[in-house]
Formats: sequence, C-alpha cells, structure tokens
Amino acid sequence: MPHRQGEGAGAENLLPQESLIHDGTPFTACRCCFCRPSGRLAGIGCRQGGRLRMLDLSACRSRMMESMETAARHYAVVERAIVWLNEHAAEQPSLSRLAQAVGLSDSRLQRVFSDWAGVSPKRFVQFLTLGHARRLLAAGRPVDATALAVGLSGSGRLHDLIVQHEALTPGELRRGAAGVPVGWGLAATPFGEALLAWTPRGLGYLAFVDDTPAAALAGCQARWPQAVWHEDAATAAGWARRVFAPRAADDPLPVLLRGSRFQLKVWEALLGIAPGQRLSYGMLAQQLGQPGAARAVGSAVAANTLVVLVPCHRVIRDTGVLGQYRWGSTRKAALLVRESAAAQPELSD
Repeated sequence: MPHRQGEGAGAENLLPQESLIHDGTPFTACRCCFCRPSGRLAGIGCRQGGRLRMLDLSACRSRMMESMETAARHYAVVERAIVWLNEHAAEQPSLSRLAQAVGLSDSRLQRVFSDWAGVSPKRFVQFLTLGHARRLLAAGRPVDATALAVGLSGSGRLHDLIVQHEALTPGELRRGAAGVPVGWGLAATPFGEALLAWTPRGLGYLAFVDDTPAAALAGCQARWPQAVWHEDAATAAGWARRVFAPRAADDPLPVLLRGSRFQLKVWEALLGIAPGQRLSYGMLAQQLGQPGAARAVGSAVAANTLVVLVPCHRVIRDTGVLGQYRWGSTRKAALLVRESAAAQPELSD
C-alpha cells in the first residue's frame, strides 16, 4: 500500500514484502500480567551438568508493569493487532493504520509494543512474518542434546527455572489419584488467564482458559477424577509468578508429568528447543529417530498439559505457517514473537 499524504512518522509501512503467519484460528482476548523480555540469551547449566540455552529473565524483573490492569490492556492490544495484521497483510499497512485499527494513537501504540515485547511495532511485525519463520527453520538448529540426555526423570532448565520432574505412582494413576489432594486456581499470566492445578509434589497442570472457568476446570479434573479438589487462588497466583516471573531466590519448580513413553520422549525433545527458535513437526520426528512419525509427534505435542513450561508452541509446520495450537494461533504467535524479540537483541530497537 502506498504511503498516504500527511501521515507523518506513522506513514512508514509496517509489513515487509512477505505474508504473515496465519491459519484462520479465532482468538479470545484475555487479561494478563506482564514481565518485559530482557533481550538476552544465556546458557545456563542444569543439575545434570549439561547446558541448555535459555532466556535470562533477571534483567526484566525490574521492568514489571506497574499494575496487572495496565498489562492486561497491553496484551489485549497485542492480540487485536496480530489478528488485524493477519487480515491486512497484503495491504502493507502503516503504523497509523494499525494504531487506528486498535483504537490508539501512533505514539501510544509504540509504547504498548515497547513495554510488552521490548521492540517497536515494525520489529514486532517482522517477527510475525512467514519469512522469519522460514529462516529459522532453514537454520535447522537441532534439539539440544542435553534435554534428551537429562530426560524427564531428572532436572532441566526451562527458561530461567530449574524444574524437577516427577510423576504420580502407577497405583495412584490406576485409582484416578483417589485421595490425592489437588489444589487449583485461576491466575493471570503474560498471555492470558490460566488454570493451574498442583499436588503436594508439584505443579501438574497449566493451561490457558479460553472457554468458561468451569469448562476449563472440568477438563483438568478429568485427568484426576478421584482426587480431593480444593480451590486456592492465592497459591495459583504464586505458581504463575514462579513460571512467568521467577526470582533468583526461588527454589526449583517441581512439576508432575503424565504421558505415554512416546509422549514423554517428545516432551523431552521440546525442552531442547531454545527460545526464539523453531522446529517443524517433521524435523522433530527426524531428530527423535522416527522420521515417519511426524503426525504422531504432532499428537504428542498437542497432548502437553504444561503450557509454556514444555514449549510446544515452538513447533510449527514445515512451510513456516504456525499450524494448530490448542490455545489458538494468535496466542502462539504472541508467544513466539515475544521470545524472538528477547532472543535476538541485535534486531531489537
């Protein structure tokens, strides 16, 4: 789209000559809290002596949004912007058009993107493009071997967290976790409201809430139908903070995982995909030594019940299109763009 007369600084086209990632999945605007990305990528040793490249979030903690309400408004703007940009990708829209579409001034839109993603709207859009995704796929970065070596029975680094993996005993699983106390609660996260559930041994469920809270809870409770459930919003908020805004003084984050051997193997491999990187389902299957199992890999990725902690959002189609995501392609795009902005400081403003 040609520049318009009189649009000033906002007249610069936001979109490069390549289409945005989009597969038509609808979205739901959510409330959230926020921790601005630090723009640094660090290699941090895990307890098994290996090294995984994970985001160092220490610098961003001092930049936390002043209030959850402000952060929620920012994330709602980001979601609307992603949807609008996907719908108007072929038009090469300017900053002014995008700002008008989401109901903000040019300067206010700049501030929202800077606060939420640490980059300008133009950089944000560049991270959304198919070309960016294809370049990451073409780089062919393998899954970090340390993730495969450590395994889900040990400890591994996820983002800036040490996570200890554990499972319910076979007897507990057979009995539907009968008598096991399970706490649950809703909490704000940087990407929308989430439902969390935990036992005394660790966090066992983390999923975004796109339907009603009652429907989300029913889906969670189906995994442990005989457990003793109790609601605890304060503890849920504490778990969410430890996942999305960890502090250096935090203890290792214990999590409970439940899946088949193949699912555990796939989730293991997901831990080795560094923030800001992408793998296709086929590439992941090949690196697992099962090149013909791309569809099965996709099913295992979709079965993940610890969103963000086990980063299933980093697996996309081999064309560069995001593909399906249990919580919507708009949220998947937001997760990937924010990680790209933090992992590639040389491209950030």
